[in-house]
Amino acid sequence: MAAAALVDGAARGAVRTPVYFLSHGGPNIMYDYSHAAYKKLQEIGREITQKVKPKAVVVFSAHWQGRRNKIQINTAESTDLIYDFYNFPDHYYKEKYPNVGSKQVADQAIAAIRKAGIEVEEVERGLDHGVWASFKCAFDPETNPLNVPIVQVSLFDTEDPVQHYALGRAVSSLRDDGIQIIVSGMAVHNLRDLRFTMEDARPLPYTTSFDEALMKAATAKPEEREHAMTELLERPDARQAHPTFDHLLPIHVGAGAAGDDVGKRLWTLGQGSMSWAQYRFGEVA
Repeated sequence: MAAAALVDGAARGAVRTPVYFLSHGGPNIMYDYSHAAYKKLQEIGREITQKVKPKAVVVFSAHWQGRRNKIQINTAESTDLIYDFYNFPDHYYKEKYPNVGSKQVADQAIAAIRKAGIEVEEVERGLDHGVWASFKCAFDPETNPLNVPIVQVSLFDTEDPVQHYALGRAVSSLRDDGIQIIVSGMAVHNLRDLRFTMEDARPLPYTTSFDEALMKAATAKPEEREHAMTELLERPDARQAHPTFDHLLPIHVGAGAAGDDVGKRLWTLGQGSMSWAQYRFGEVA
């Protein structure tokens, strides 16, 4: 499947792909068919498979940190899923998502990252739920299969926005070869306050304020965007919106990968202590 998909992508001719940031939520989104975010993920998935038509996907998730100054990348062509969530019903841990990796695409990503002076460690690792749970919504295997290789790359094990922006910049060239970059996190992500909003899903004040600040930073002029994205972490509401920055930093990778392309918030939904904002950098050809 991997080789066939790559050949097919090459035959179509490479077109510079946009970059997508997906707010992925918890694994329960897979079953919440009436949730507006589920439907939006489906819409984005169809846009990717039917309009972008990438030859492969390189994905970064909030749920994989490598080392402080070294990135890790999955080079295996076949691995199991990682069920990195707790206290969910048994059937969650039996979920499957058909996927295949690609050593060829992984090597391309490794070369690009090393060219930027960033250390890379090759590992064999399954897809975490920040990838496969959101992909089950966006790329339903029955109704909208992705059918191209998926290569996951880690974040750094830091909260440094400049470092992550540079990581995105390093892989930006992959887009010119028809490789789709997807970054998966959450626009606002405070699990600690979730219990206070179970009976009232109206967004908390910091959910709204940070969500709008993120929109302004991510959609800033490309030459001003890195500074704006870096300043986000210094906002007084930043640690309310993100007690840790692991779910925020993927969009820094995405913004770095965007290069001179402009960011656009495709949609948002504030829900308690969470925001489901979805972004695209660049236009669909």
